Amino acid sequence: MITDIPVGTTEGMSTTRQDYSQSASSSSLREELSDLKSDLDALMSHASTLTDKELQEARDRIMGRFSSMRFAARGMAAQASKQLNDGMDVTVDYVRERPLQSVAIAAGAGLLLGALMRRS
Repeated sequence: MITDIPVGTTEGMSTTRQDYSQSASSSSLREELSDLKSDLDALMSHASTLTDKELQEARDRIMGRFSSMRFAARGMAAQASKQLNDGMDVTVDYVRERPLQSVAIAAGAGLLLGALMRRS
């Protein structure tokens, strides 16, 4: 997190897209977003004392960080979508292979949910 202003240094902030793997966790993404918010708050509080060039440099660095977080979020969304599709494929295969068991499981789940909702 950057709290030192003027923004002439790049310590803690990257101007290039960071290499986020598909396994980036949502908690680390939340932490990065929180750090970005803190950096934006610090920039806004000191914006009046910065030159136009320093403001442009700070904007470019923050936009670079935002871009890398957006890239990571897209990777996580793609991974979640793949896992969802894989789960749907497994379910469809199971239902095709065991149709009677699938109907029995669905009926049992329906009865259980109905009983739970009736109690409320």
